[in-house]
Amino acid sequence: MSGGTPITNEIRRLRFEHGEMTQQALADACGVTRQTIIALEAGRYAPSLELAFRIARTFGVGVESVFRWAA
Repeated sequence: MSGGTPITNEIRRLRFEHGEMTQQALADACGVTRQTIIALEAGRYAPSLELAFRIARTFGVGVESVFRWAA
């Protein structure tokens, strides 16, 4: 993952498992922009702890079900 973060995520998979939720719908639910969700999914951005919990809560799962340390 050159140039990215050592944190991987399952956001894209979780969105599709939750009724094909759009990036915009997830962004709205978490109080961020769609661009933030795009960057997270692409591995170009590591979320704040608060945002990580917001995303996990939106999907009804634990933070470790969404994010993993890949280093």
